[in-house]
Amino acid sequence: MHKRRVEKPDGRYLYLYGHAPPAETAAAHSPTAPPPAPHLRWHPLRQEWVIYAAHRQDRTHLPPETRCPLCPARPDAPPGEIPFATFEIAVFQNRFPALTPTPPPPPDLPVPAAPAHGACEVVVYTPEHTASLATLPPQRRELLVRVWADRYAELLAHPAVRYVMPFENRGEAVGVTLHHPHGQIYAYPFLPPVPEREAAAFREGPVLLRLLETAREGYTVLEDAHVQAFVPPFARFPYEVWVAPKRPHPGPWTFTDAETQSFARMLGEIAARYDALFQRPCPYLLALHAAPKGTEAYYHFHAEFYPYLRAPNKLKYLAGTEVGAGAFTVDVLPEVAAQALRETRA
Repeated sequence: MHKRRVEKPDGRYLYLYGHAPPAETAAAHSPTAPPPAPHLRWHPLRQEWVIYAAHRQDRTHLPPETRCPLCPARPDAPPGEIPFATFEIAVFQNRFPALTPTPPPPPDLPVPAAPAHGACEVVVYTPEHTASLATLPPQRRELLVRVWADRYAELLAHPAVRYVMPFENRGEAVGVTLHHPHGQIYAYPFLPPVPEREAAAFREGPVLLRLLETAREGYTVLEDAHVQAFVPPFARFPYEVWVAPKRPHPGPWTFTDAETQSFARMLGEIAARYDALFQRPCPYLLALHAAPKGTEAYYHFHAEFYPYLRAPNKLKYLAGTEVGAGAFTVDVLPEVAAQALRETRA
C-alpha cells in the first residue's frame, strides 16, 4: 500500500492511499474550513460526555453530483476536498469537525465542560460518485481495510485519544449529507458508553468467541476459515449483522493478509445482500468496534451493520421506548432475518 500526505491550503491534511504511487501534483485548490469551536459537556444523569459543535449546522447538505466535494477535481467543477484528478482512496480532516486536534477552551457552564480534543476524518472509498461498499472491486475493499488499520494506528498514537471508530452512514434515512460513497472516522478523547460496556464484557471473558460458536447454527449468514458474519440472537435492529474474525484481534492492524481479504469480502457481501433483499439501495449504519486504549489484550474486534429498513418500503424508526428508555423492540426475529439473508443472492 502506498501512502502520500498532502497539506491543504487551510492547513488540513489529506492522505492518498493506493496500490500504486498516488498522483504527483494537485489539480486544484480545496475549499477552506471555517474555524471549529467544539466542546464537551458532562451529562450528570447518563454519566457521559456530549459533544457540541454548532458550526456543523452550516456543513454541505446533499449537493448535486456536479458540485460534489468528494468527486475528483475537474476543470469544469468548483473546487472540492480532493484536489486530484485521479485517486484510489482519500482520507482528509473533516471540514466541519466535532472533535479537533486544537480545540478552544470550553465555555463557562453550570455543568463540567472540557475541550473537544480528537480528530474527525472523512474516508472517500472511490472516485466513482455512484458506487457503494457493495460494488467496490475486491482489491479496493481490501485496500479500505488496510486504510482503516493505518488510520487506527496513527490516531491511537495521539496522547489525547482514547478511542477510535470508523463508521459509514449510507442513505438519507440515516442522515447522509453527501451521496458520494464514503465513511468517517472519529477519534475521541473519552471512552464512549458502548465501547466502554463492550470492553467490560470482554474483560470478563471471550464473549464474542462463545457467541460465534453458539450462533453458528441458525444465525450465520456467511463464513469462511477466517471470518463469520451472523445475525446476533439479541439483534436490536431487524436484519442487523455482525462481522467478526474467528481469531481474536484488537483491531484490523493485526490481521493477516488472508483475514484482511476475508473481512473485506464479507463486508461487501453483506452490503450487497441488503440491497438484494430489499430490492433497493438499503440505508444502513456500519460501525467498526476496535479495542479502546488499554484493552488490546482481551477486546475482540468486530463490525456491526444496522440496516434502517424492516421491509422494502418500511423504515426502521427509533420508537419512544428505544430513545427514551433505551429498550429496543424488534419486528423481525433474528432467526428469520438470518435465514432471509442466507437465502438472498446479490
